[in-house]
Amino acid sequence: MLALPNQTVEMLKKSLIDVINISPEHISLYSLILEEGTILYEELEKGEIILPNDDEERKMYWQTKKILEKSGYHHYEISNFAKKGFESKHNVDCWNQKEYIGFGVASHSYMNKIRYSNIENVEEYIKNIKEKNYNKNVIIHEKQEKEDEEKEYILLGLRKIQGVCIKKFEEKFGEDLLDKYSKEIQKLKSQNLIEITKDEKIKLTNKGLDLANLVWMEFV
Repeated sequence: MLALPNQTVEMLKKSLIDVINISPEHISLYSLILEEGTILYEELEKGEIILPNDDEERKMYWQTKKILEKSGYHHYEISNFAKKGFESKHNVDCWNQKEYIGFGVASHSYMNKIRYSNIENVEEYIKNIKEKNYNKNVIIHEKQEKEDEEKEYILLGLRKIQGVCIKKFEEKFGEDLLDKYSKEIQKLKSQNLIEITKDEKIKLTNKGLDLANLVWMEFV
């Protein structure tokens, strides 16, 4: 995790070297985000801690990327690095909008264009099963229309460093990605946030990696 209170680039580099020396197959990288109601958030509000500013946070991100890639880690998703062959299969499936089923309390699933989860209360969950009230254990979060599914496919795909394959989009949805979303694509290209590669993929530019939230907004 980077952009921790009082963290500097040099401190981050030392931590990275320690991690690399352990030689894990997979490394996830996230910037600290403080939530209201947490102790750190309250300490920040009181001025008791200082967080790196946005420029410092971005410098940390790019330094981390450089060091990890130099050390043999493949940057395959915005926040994830792995040695060859050790990319997270579950996460990659999620970014490719594949279906998955969760079992047990509080687990999440995505099937038949529906996102849902199981309830979090263990006693109630068991009670519903014993009484065969299975539907009471399920909370529906989203039922996707085709356009919702398409936009999500693009948004998730752009998280991958290799981007969204234009041909695979057409195979999945039967529509021309560049044509249907030409307005959004041209806008993001003009801002140098995305690019279209020679092998017909739409991917984030380096600037897009820094300003990914602006890209997501076009497909929400």
